[in-house]
Amino acid sequence: MSISGKSYDAFLFDMDGTLVNSIAVVERVWTGWAVKHGLEPEVFLKTIHGIRASDVIRTLALPGVDAEHEAALLLDEEMEDVAGIVEIPGAVALLNSLPPERWAIVTSAPIALARRRMAAAGIPMPAVIVSGEDVSSGKPSPECYLLGAKRLGVDPRHCLVFEDAVAGILAGEAAGADVVVITETHATPFETPHTSIADYRGCRLTTAQDGRIGLAR
Repeated sequence: MSISGKSYDAFLFDMDGTLVNSIAVVERVWTGWAVKHGLEPEVFLKTIHGIRASDVIRTLALPGVDAEHEAALLLDEEMEDVAGIVEIPGAVALLNSLPPERWAIVTSAPIALARRRMAAAGIPMPAVIVSGEDVSSGKPSPECYLLGAKRLGVDPRHCLVFEDAVAGILAGEAAGADVVVITETHATPFETPHTSIADYRGCRLTTAQDGRIGLAR
């Protein structure tokens, strides 16, 4: 699916892996947790991206493990560890070119962690942020993207979603939005029908006569 020449009411961005490269932190913290619970980190780490921590842990159904409690412990660790967090190249320049009412961050992370990581990477604060705490069902449910569009006052079918993880891509699709896949942090490429770009270098905002926005390279 090509987005060339298309225009939208708003852009909706995932955070980790899409605007912020936090892969080093995520792998440090989750590797420790996996080893503690007898899981093989190399296999397990492939299953966590784009999904709320509590949902990841709940899906494992480990005996005697409280998903909410473990997610809270992981959050404490991730709040303390921001070493190596940087923007996806070109992200800040693109965001600074966007009208504030035309974009939002839609992340599976808790709001406190989202703000911490955005600050560490120098990502500007949007007027609208949807966090994993704002929805009853996390990605791949479309609830988060539907809420992001609603808070911006736009139709999700007229939005462009920026994602890096399969769960988030599925969420964007289910919301009816077009999707761009950011591949900067992909260790293992996967096939997708959507437009894929490594990062935002060379990208620029376009504005149609009706005020709608698009992405050009």
